[in-house]
Amino acid sequence: MLALPTVNELPAELGEEEIATLSAEVRALAEERNAVILAHNYQLPELQDLADFVGDSLGLSRHAAGTDAEVIEFCGVHFMAETASILCPDKRVLIADLGAGCSLADSITADQLRAWKAEHPGALVVMYVNTSAEVKAETDYCCTSGNAVQVVEHIWAEHGEDTEILFGPDMWLGAFVERETGIKDDPERRVLFHIWDGECHVHAGIRPDDISAMRAEHPDAEFLIHPECGCATQAMEYVASGDVDADGVQMLSTGGMLNYMEEHPDGEYIVATENGMLYPLQQAAPGATLIEANRMAFCKYMKMITLPKVRDSLRDDKYEVKVAPEIAARAKLPIERMVAIG
Repeated sequence: MLALPTVNELPAELGEEEIATLSAEVRALAEERNAVILAHNYQLPELQDLADFVGDSLGLSRHAAGTDAEVIEFCGVHFMAETASILCPDKRVLIADLGAGCSLADSITADQLRAWKAEHPGALVVMYVNTSAEVKAETDYCCTSGNAVQVVEHIWAEHGEDTEILFGPDMWLGAFVERETGIKDDPERRVLFHIWDGECHVHAGIRPDDISAMRAEHPDAEFLIHPECGCATQAMEYVASGDVDADGVQMLSTGGMLNYMEEHPDGEYIVATENGMLYPLQQAAPGATLIEANRMAFCKYMKMITLPKVRDSLRDDKYEVKVAPEIAARAKLPIERMVAIG
Protein backbone atom coordinates (compact mmCIF):
# COMPACT_ATOMS: atom_id res chain seq x y z
CA MET A 1 0.00 0.00 0.00
CA LEU A 2 1.46 3.36 -1.02
CA ALA A 3 2.41 5.65 1.87
CA LEU A 4 1.48 9.27 1.27
CA PRO A 5 4.53 11.52 1.67
CA THR A 6 3.32 14.38 3.85
CA VAL A 7 0.83 12.75 6.20
CA ASN A 8 1.72 13.01 9.87
CA GLU A 9 0.38 10.79 12.61
CA LEU A 10 -3.21 11.41 13.62
CA PRO A 11 -3.75 13.36 16.84
CA ALA A 12 -3.98 11.32 20.01
CA GLU A 13 -7.39 9.77 20.49
CA LEU A 14 -9.54 11.20 23.24
CA GLY A 15 -11.43 8.98 25.65
CA GLU A 16 -15.22 8.94 25.66
CA GLU A 17 -15.43 10.83 28.96
CA GLU A 18 -13.00 13.50 27.74
CA ILE A 19 -14.93 13.89 24.48
CA ALA A 20 -18.20 14.26 26.40
CA THR A 21 -16.73 16.88 28.75
CA LEU A 22 -15.10 18.91 26.00
CA SER A 23 -18.18 18.69 23.76
CA ALA A 24 -20.35 20.04 26.57
CA GLU A 25 -17.91 22.92 27.07
CA VAL A 26 -17.92 23.72 23.36
CA ARG A 27 -21.72 23.64 23.15
CA ALA A 28 -22.01 25.97 26.14
CA LEU A 29 -19.47 28.37 24.64
CA ALA A 30 -21.23 28.28 21.26
CA GLU A 31 -24.55 29.13 22.89
CA GLU A 32 -22.96 31.92 24.91
CA ARG A 33 -21.35 33.45 21.82
CA ASN A 34 -24.21 32.76 19.40
CA ALA A 35 -21.85 30.66 17.31
CA VAL A 36 -22.54 28.02 14.68
CA ILE A 37 -20.08 25.15 14.30
CA LEU A 38 -19.43 23.97 10.74
CA ALA A 39 -17.36 20.85 10.00
CA HIS A 40 -16.08 19.30 6.81
CA ASN A 41 -16.65 15.62 6.10
CA TYR A 42 -12.91 14.93 6.60
CA GLN A 43 -12.83 16.21 10.18
CA LEU A 44 -12.36 13.96 13.22
CA PRO A 45 -15.51 12.02 14.22
CA GLU A 46 -15.97 13.87 17.52
CA LEU A 47 -16.05 17.18 15.62
CA GLN A 48 -18.57 15.87 13.11
CA ASP A 49 -20.76 14.69 16.00
CA LEU A 50 -20.51 18.11 17.64
CA ALA A 51 -21.09 20.31 14.59
CA ASP A 52 -24.35 22.04 13.73
CA PHE A 53 -23.73 21.20 10.08
CA VAL A 54 -21.38 18.72 8.39
CA GLY A 55 -20.83 18.73 4.64
CA ASP A 56 -18.64 19.28 1.62
CA SER A 57 -17.27 22.60 0.42
CA LEU A 58 -20.43 23.59 -1.44
CA GLY A 59 -22.73 22.64 1.43
CA LEU A 60 -20.56 24.47 3.94
CA SER A 61 -20.51 27.59 1.74
CA ARG A 62 -24.29 27.56 1.48
CA HIS A 63 -24.73 27.04 5.22
CA ALA A 64 -22.27 29.82 6.07
CA ALA A 65 -24.07 32.21 3.74
CA GLY A 66 -27.44 31.45 5.33
CA THR A 67 -26.61 31.37 9.03
CA ASP A 68 -28.00 33.90 11.53
CA ALA A 69 -25.20 33.22 14.02
CA GLU A 70 -22.82 36.01 14.99
CA VAL A 71 -19.77 33.70 15.05
CA ILE A 72 -18.80 30.89 12.67
CA GLU A 73 -16.42 28.31 14.17
CA PHE A 74 -15.02 26.57 11.10
CA CYS A 75 -13.76 23.02 11.52
CA GLY A 76 -11.96 22.65 8.24
CA VAL A 77 -8.99 24.22 6.48
CA HIS A 78 -8.05 27.85 5.96
CA PHE A 79 -9.50 28.46 2.48
CA MET A 80 -12.88 27.25 3.74
CA ALA A 81 -12.85 29.74 6.60
CA GLU A 82 -11.83 32.44 4.09
CA THR A 83 -14.84 31.53 1.93
CA ALA A 84 -17.11 31.88 4.96
CA SER A 85 -15.59 35.29 5.69
CA ILE A 86 -16.14 36.41 2.09
CA LEU A 87 -19.79 35.35 2.18
CA CYS A 88 -20.39 36.70 5.71
CA PRO A 89 -18.32 39.88 6.15
CA ASP A 90 -20.43 40.94 9.12
CA LYS A 91 -19.69 37.75 11.07
CA ARG A 92 -16.65 36.68 13.05
CA VAL A 93 -15.12 33.58 11.46
CA LEU A 94 -12.81 31.51 13.65
CA ILE A 95 -10.53 28.57 12.90
CA ALA A 96 -8.93 26.63 15.71
CA ASP A 97 -5.49 26.29 14.07
CA LEU A 98 -4.10 28.76 11.53
CA GLY A 99 -1.72 26.05 10.30
CA ALA A 100 -4.62 24.09 8.81
CA GLY A 101 -3.80 24.81 5.18
CA CYS A 102 -4.28 22.91 1.92
CA SER A 103 -1.67 21.54 -0.47
CA LEU A 104 -4.05 21.97 -3.40
CA ALA A 105 -4.77 25.62 -2.56
CA ASP A 106 -1.02 26.17 -2.29
CA SER A 107 -0.46 24.80 -5.81
CA ILE A 108 -1.44 28.11 -7.45
CA THR A 109 -0.91 31.73 -6.40
CA ALA A 110 -2.65 34.89 -7.57
CA ASP A 111 0.53 35.96 -9.40
CA GLN A 112 0.67 32.64 -11.22
CA LEU A 113 -2.98 32.90 -12.20
CA ARG A 114 -2.54 36.46 -13.46
CA ALA A 115 0.40 35.30 -15.61
CA TRP A 116 -1.66 32.39 -16.97
CA LYS A 117 -4.52 34.74 -17.83
CA ALA A 118 -2.11 37.01 -19.66
CA GLU A 119 -1.14 34.07 -21.88
CA HIS A 120 -4.82 33.52 -22.77
CA PRO A 121 -6.52 36.92 -23.04
CA GLY A 122 -10.29 36.65 -23.09
CA ALA A 123 -10.40 33.20 -21.48
CA LEU A 124 -12.78 32.60 -18.58
CA VAL A 125 -11.28 31.23 -15.37
CA VAL A 126 -12.83 28.35 -13.43
CA MET A 127 -11.09 27.69 -10.15
CA TYR A 128 -11.85 24.91 -7.71
CA VAL A 129 -13.08 26.36 -4.42
CA ASN A 130 -9.92 24.88 -2.86
CA THR A 131 -7.98 28.09 -3.51
CA SER A 132 -6.99 31.21 -1.60
CA ALA A 133 -9.15 34.33 -1.52
CA GLU A 134 -6.55 36.13 -3.65
CA VAL A 135 -6.89 33.48 -6.36
CA LYS A 136 -10.68 33.61 -6.19
CA ALA A 137 -10.45 37.37 -6.74
CA GLU A 138 -8.85 36.64 -10.13
CA THR A 139 -11.50 34.04 -11.02
CA ASP A 140 -14.74 34.16 -13.02
CA TYR A 141 -16.39 31.02 -11.62
CA CYS A 142 -15.60 28.83 -8.61
CA CYS A 143 -16.62 25.19 -8.57
CA THR A 144 -16.54 22.13 -6.34
CA SER A 145 -15.92 18.52 -7.30
CA GLY A 146 -19.68 18.09 -7.17
CA ASN A 147 -20.55 20.81 -9.71
CA ALA A 148 -17.38 21.30 -11.81
CA VAL A 149 -18.96 19.68 -14.85
CA GLN A 150 -22.13 21.77 -14.46
CA VAL A 151 -20.10 24.98 -14.18
CA VAL A 152 -18.14 24.29 -17.38
CA GLU A 153 -21.30 23.29 -19.27
CA HIS A 154 -23.02 26.43 -17.97
CA ILE A 155 -20.21 28.62 -19.33
CA TRP A 156 -20.42 27.08 -22.78
CA ALA A 157 -24.22 27.36 -22.77
CA GLU A 158 -24.08 31.03 -21.68
CA HIS A 159 -20.99 32.23 -23.57
CA GLY A 160 -20.76 29.88 -26.54
CA GLU A 161 -18.90 26.63 -27.17
CA ASP A 162 -15.89 28.50 -28.54
CA THR A 163 -15.22 30.09 -25.13
CA GLU A 164 -11.71 29.41 -23.88
CA ILE A 165 -11.52 28.16 -20.28
CA LEU A 166 -8.65 28.07 -17.79
CA PHE A 167 -9.42 25.35 -15.24
CA GLY A 168 -7.50 24.77 -12.04
CA PRO A 169 -5.80 24.06 -9.86
CA ASP A 170 -6.55 20.31 -9.67
CA MET A 171 -5.37 18.45 -12.77
CA TRP A 172 -7.22 15.24 -11.87
CA LEU A 173 -10.53 17.05 -11.50
CA GLY A 174 -9.76 18.81 -14.78
CA ALA A 175 -9.24 15.44 -16.48
CA PHE A 176 -12.55 14.27 -15.02
CA VAL A 177 -14.32 17.33 -16.48
CA GLU A 178 -12.71 16.62 -19.85
CA ARG A 179 -14.12 13.09 -19.83
CA GLU A 180 -17.58 13.96 -18.54
CA THR A 181 -18.17 16.84 -20.97
CA GLY A 182 -16.75 15.01 -23.98
CA ILE A 183 -13.94 17.56 -24.42
CA LYS A 184 -11.33 14.80 -24.35
CA ASP A 185 -12.72 13.26 -27.54
CA ASP A 186 -13.25 16.55 -29.38
CA PRO A 187 -9.89 17.98 -30.62
CA GLU A 188 -11.42 21.33 -31.60
CA ARG A 189 -12.86 21.97 -28.15
CA ARG A 190 -9.99 20.40 -26.23
CA VAL A 191 -7.61 23.17 -27.32
CA LEU A 192 -9.96 25.65 -25.63
CA PHE A 193 -9.78 23.90 -22.25
CA HIS A 194 -6.56 24.40 -20.30
CA ILE A 195 -5.79 22.62 -17.02
CA TRP A 196 -3.41 23.81 -14.29
CA ASP A 197 -0.86 21.25 -13.12
CA GLY A 198 -1.82 21.11 -9.42
CA GLU A 199 -3.09 18.43 -7.09
CA CYS A 200 -4.15 17.51 -3.57
CA HIS A 201 -1.33 15.47 -2.04
CA VAL A 202 -3.78 13.09 -0.34
CA HIS A 203 -6.02 12.39 -3.31
CA ALA A 204 -3.12 12.29 -5.76
CA GLY A 205 -1.50 9.69 -3.50
CA ILE A 206 -4.37 7.24 -4.06
CA ARG A 207 -2.84 5.62 -7.10
CA PRO A 208 -3.74 3.02 -9.75
CA ASP A 209 -1.88 0.32 -7.80
CA ASP A 210 -4.29 0.88 -4.92
CA ILE A 211 -7.23 0.25 -7.23
CA SER A 212 -5.63 -2.90 -8.62
CA ALA A 213 -4.86 -4.23 -5.13
CA MET A 214 -8.32 -3.50 -3.82
CA ARG A 215 -9.96 -5.07 -6.89
CA ALA A 216 -7.98 -8.26 -6.25
CA GLU A 217 -8.89 -8.36 -2.54
CA HIS A 218 -12.55 -7.38 -2.94
CA PRO A 219 -13.70 -8.38 -6.43
CA ASP A 220 -17.39 -7.79 -5.71
CA ALA A 221 -17.03 -4.36 -4.10
CA GLU A 222 -18.12 -1.14 -5.75
CA PHE A 223 -15.72 1.80 -6.02
CA LEU A 224 -16.65 5.25 -4.74
CA ILE A 225 -13.93 7.51 -6.16
CA HIS A 226 -13.39 11.22 -5.63
CA PRO A 227 -12.52 12.96 -8.93
CA GLU A 228 -9.36 14.48 -7.39
CA CYS A 229 -7.83 11.03 -6.94
CA GLY A 230 -4.76 10.00 -8.89
CA CYS A 231 -6.47 6.65 -9.49
CA ALA A 232 -9.50 8.15 -11.25
CA THR A 233 -8.09 7.82 -14.76
CA GLN A 234 -7.03 4.22 -14.10
CA ALA A 235 -10.52 3.36 -12.85
CA MET A 236 -12.10 4.81 -15.97
CA GLU A 237 -9.66 2.83 -18.14
CA TYR A 238 -10.77 -0.36 -16.38
CA VAL A 239 -14.36 0.57 -17.20
CA ALA A 240 -13.53 1.38 -20.83
CA SER A 241 -11.71 -1.94 -21.29
CA GLY A 242 -14.58 -3.88 -19.75
CA ASP A 243 -12.47 -5.15 -16.84
CA VAL A 244 -14.77 -3.36 -14.37
CA ASP A 245 -18.52 -2.98 -14.75
CA ALA A 246 -19.36 0.69 -15.21
CA ASP A 247 -22.18 0.29 -12.68
CA GLY A 248 -19.59 -0.58 -10.04
CA VAL A 249 -17.55 2.62 -10.33
CA GLN A 250 -19.03 5.86 -9.04
CA MET A 251 -17.08 9.11 -9.52
CA LEU A 252 -18.52 11.28 -6.76
CA SER A 253 -17.85 14.32 -4.63
CA THR A 254 -18.00 13.79 -0.88
CA GLY A 255 -21.58 15.03 -0.88
CA GLY A 256 -22.34 12.72 -3.78
CA MET A 257 -20.88 9.77 -1.88
CA LEU A 258 -23.19 10.46 1.05
CA ASN A 259 -26.22 10.66 -1.21
CA TYR A 260 -25.23 7.43 -2.94
CA MET A 261 -24.81 5.56 0.35
CA GLU A 262 -28.19 6.75 1.59
CA GLU A 263 -29.75 5.34 -1.58
CA HIS A 264 -27.63 2.13 -1.52
CA PRO A 265 -27.13 1.36 2.18
CA ASP A 266 -26.09 -2.27 1.77
CA GLY A 267 -23.10 -3.87 0.12
CA GLU A 268 -19.33 -3.56 0.01
CA TYR A 269 -17.64 -0.33 -1.05
CA ILE A 270 -14.03 0.68 -1.64
CA VAL A 271 -13.80 4.38 -0.85
CA ALA A 272 -11.12 6.44 -2.58
CA THR A 273 -10.90 9.81 -0.84
CA GLU A 274 -9.55 11.19 2.45
CA ASN A 275 -10.28 8.49 5.01
CA GLY A 276 -12.16 10.77 7.38
CA MET A 277 -15.02 10.38 4.91
CA LEU A 278 -15.63 6.81 6.02
CA TYR A 279 -17.14 8.03 9.29
CA PRO A 280 -20.10 9.98 7.81
CA LEU A 281 -20.57 7.27 5.18
CA GLN A 282 -20.82 4.61 7.88
CA GLN A 283 -23.27 6.81 9.78
CA ALA A 284 -25.39 7.08 6.65
CA ALA A 285 -25.25 3.32 5.95
CA PRO A 286 -24.51 1.32 9.13
CA GLY A 287 -24.96 -2.00 7.34
CA ALA A 288 -22.46 -1.29 4.57
CA THR A 289 -18.90 -2.63 4.51
CA LEU A 290 -16.52 0.25 3.81
CA ILE A 291 -12.90 -0.27 2.78
CA GLU A 292 -10.18 2.39 2.51
CA ALA A 293 -8.61 2.50 -0.94
CA ASN A 294 -5.39 3.60 0.79
CA ARG A 295 -5.16 3.36 4.57
CA MET A 296 -2.65 6.26 4.66
CA ALA A 297 -5.00 8.73 2.96
CA PHE A 298 -5.35 11.16 5.86
CA CYS A 299 -4.96 14.91 5.44
CA LYS A 300 -2.68 16.23 8.15
CA TYR A 301 -4.18 19.70 7.73
CA MET A 302 -7.76 18.55 8.33
CA LYS A 303 -6.60 16.65 11.40
CA MET A 304 -4.98 19.76 12.92
CA ILE A 305 -8.43 20.82 14.12
CA THR A 306 -9.13 19.01 17.38
CA LEU A 307 -11.80 19.22 20.06
CA PRO A 308 -9.52 20.89 22.66
CA LYS A 309 -8.45 23.47 20.05
CA VAL A 310 -12.08 24.22 19.12
CA ARG A 311 -12.87 24.72 22.81
CA ASP A 312 -9.92 27.10 23.15
CA SER A 313 -10.87 28.91 19.94
CA LEU A 314 -14.36 29.75 21.17
CA ARG A 315 -13.26 30.46 24.72
CA ASP A 316 -10.32 32.71 23.78
CA ASP A 317 -11.73 34.13 20.52
CA LYS A 318 -8.95 32.75 18.33
CA TYR A 319 -8.08 32.67 15.49
CA GLU A 320 -10.10 35.06 13.33
CA VAL A 321 -9.98 34.66 9.56
CA LYS A 322 -10.75 37.93 7.84
CA VAL A 323 -10.42 38.68 4.13
CA ALA A 324 -9.51 42.22 3.12
CA PRO A 325 -12.62 44.03 1.79
CA GLU A 326 -11.16 44.77 -1.64
CA ILE A 327 -10.21 41.09 -2.13
CA ALA A 328 -13.50 39.84 -0.66
CA ALA A 329 -15.58 42.01 -2.98
CA ARG A 330 -13.92 40.52 -6.06
CA ALA A 331 -13.85 36.97 -4.71
CA LYS A 332 -17.53 36.94 -3.77
CA LEU A 333 -18.89 36.92 -7.34
CA PRO A 334 -17.30 33.61 -8.49
CA ILE A 335 -18.36 31.97 -5.21
CA GLU A 336 -21.94 33.20 -5.62
CA ARG A 337 -21.97 31.89 -9.18
CA MET A 338 -20.83 28.49 -7.89
CA VAL A 339 -23.57 28.39 -5.26
CA ALA A 340 -26.22 29.52 -7.75
CA ILE A 341 -25.32 26.85 -10.30
CA GLY A 342 -25.60 24.19 -7.57
